[in-house]
Amino acid sequence: MYRHAPRSVTLPTFVPMKAILITRTGGPEVLEIQQLPAPVPAPNEVLIRVTAAGLNRSDIYSRTSSAYGSKDKLAIPGLEVSGYIEACGPHVTRWKKGDAVCALVTGGGYAEYVTAPEGQCLPVPNGITMEEAAALPETVFTVWLNVFQTGRLQPGESLLVHGGSSGIGVTAIQMATALGSPVYATAGTNDKCRWCETLGATRCINYKLADFEAELKNTGMDVILDMTGGDFTVKNIRLLKENGRMIFINAMRGKSGMIDIGEIMRKRLTLTGSMLKPRDTAFKSALAAEVEKHVWPLVAKGLIRPFIYKVFPLKDAAAAQALMESNEHVGKILLKVN
Repeated sequence: MYRHAPRSVTLPTFVPMKAILITRTGGPEVLEIQQLPAPVPAPNEVLIRVTAAGLNRSDIYSRTSSAYGSKDKLAIPGLEVSGYIEACGPHVTRWKKGDAVCALVTGGGYAEYVTAPEGQCLPVPNGITMEEAAALPETVFTVWLNVFQTGRLQPGESLLVHGGSSGIGVTAIQMATALGSPVYATAGTNDKCRWCETLGATRCINYKLADFEAELKNTGMDVILDMTGGDFTVKNIRLLKENGRMIFINAMRGKSGMIDIGEIMRKRLTLTGSMLKPRDTAFKSALAAEVEKHVWPLVAKGLIRPFIYKVFPLKDAAAAQALMESNEHVGKILLKVN
């Protein structure tokens, strides 16, 4: 199941590495490549020599939030990587040097080396390239947690995914389709909509040209995965069937939205949300085990595949984030590291 890197050198006490740092709050230009010492794995952690890192919206939030990027607190963004185990900290039992893995990390992915708890690492599935593997952890973990664990989507139930052409959306469409649910989506161009339909979406609606609520009102939804919020919220609530569930994972159209409490009560709806990044290691490790058991076989069969829009070298992280902010892409954007 595991692939191994060519023989690599023994890790010395100090290893310099290149990394992208958020030097201050601001636009993509505040991202700078610098040389730092590589991290050292703590107990139950591994050191990964990074092959590629995936971009996520959270990386942009880290760059634009006042909580990150100051003279006193430099931060390395990046929540998912692929690479090879370079060293194991004390008490690591599953992995050994040279194992090919992809991993969910809490930050630090835009670098030549990153540490990760051993439980948050997964083997790279057969048939997936190392670059493609970097696009899996954040999207797959997020969809499994929100759509299947929290949203309890069952075969035959309908799912609406806003942002269908995003990395999360692409994964949600493929995963729900593979597990027997009809999927509907929204996207911002006709080309993106048609592409979502080639991935398995029953129908994708260009929300800039049509009212998705009017288009889907005769269908109704059992589960809605929403990264939009704002003015879409009231429409989503009206679209939900009795006992429907809506899960917020972002609020790109605004954090405030109208709700009809009476409708929520009448239809016995569940509205909830989550953030994966702040959850603790035990939670993420348990989630990784669920993903490996239920989702990794679908990846190995080719039923779920990452779609890579563009790969940038590590030094061009600013350009990569600018592309993400433009919303021109479909699928994932990656940084090639080693």
